[in-house]
Amino acid sequence: MFLFLKFLKSKREEKPKVLQHQKTKFNNHMLSERKGALGEHKIDLQLAQLPKDFLYINDLFLPNPKSRTGYSQIDHVIFTPYGIFVIETKNYQGTIYGGKDRKTWLVNGKFKMPSPLIQNFGHIEAIKRYIDSKFHEYFISIVSFTKRCTFKIDMELREIKSNELVVYDIEFSEFIKRKIAIIKIQHKEPFFNSIEINDIYQTLQQANVKDPKIRESHVQNIQRNKQKVETTIGKYKCLICDKPVTEKVATFCISNKKFAGNIYCFDHQKNIKIDGNIIL
Repeated sequence: MFLFLKFLKSKREEKPKVLQHQKTKFNNHMLSERKGALGEHKIDLQLAQLPKDFLYINDLFLPNPKSRTGYSQIDHVIFTPYGIFVIETKNYQGTIYGGKDRKTWLVNGKFKMPSPLIQNFGHIEAIKRYIDSKFHEYFISIVSFTKRCTFKIDMELREIKSNELVVYDIEFSEFIKRKIAIIKIQHKEPFFNSIEINDIYQTLQQANVKDPKIRESHVQNIQRNKQKVETTIGKYKCLICDKPVTEKVATFCISNKKFAGNIYCFDHQKNIKIDGNIIL
């Protein structure tokens, strides 16, 4: 009896066992990839719901002699009787500032990115090399951002009549349907028949480079070019505010007698008088 009571006491004194859940740490790059994958998933779902007579290619990788890497990587291309839609997807968060004629866009007013419209124009030019010139005028460029963004862009880029559109990923298919509806009103006959659509689709499928080594080399070249630009920007700084400037801005300042060999950002260049005297 004594041994039994001692056993019960020892059981009550035991601390309950807690299951330890291993926490997975995500760095910014992993989170960005995850969010990017979710954005692409939203696009993929909408692509799957397009009419059956539409064809599309995801992740089209084409040789392009005009590209720095020798290739163009295109997120999505949709072939319809009323136009070829070329889609560039962007995974950013914040306010997007940009315009149709601006070479550089801004994220949150601070971080620069090359114009996605110009980037997509290059993609369209790469595709045109593989199809008959009589079809070259039937391209529609679409740049898709996640709903985590707010647009501060030219209103024309949100108007369905434009052949260059900037949309949110959740409204991607809606814009395509609306665009086609407008084209149908303007043109009685479609631009492509089913045979022509299939021929263009097959031609681009055959040209699509699938070699993983070539694709990886392309990505690495892009990263190297990006790092080179970032290194160059960090090399030169404004004498007043210590803000990094590009090599182009630095060269301009150094070659201008007004700045007396000093480097200034754009905002402070206007405060400099002759011989480097500063107006406060």
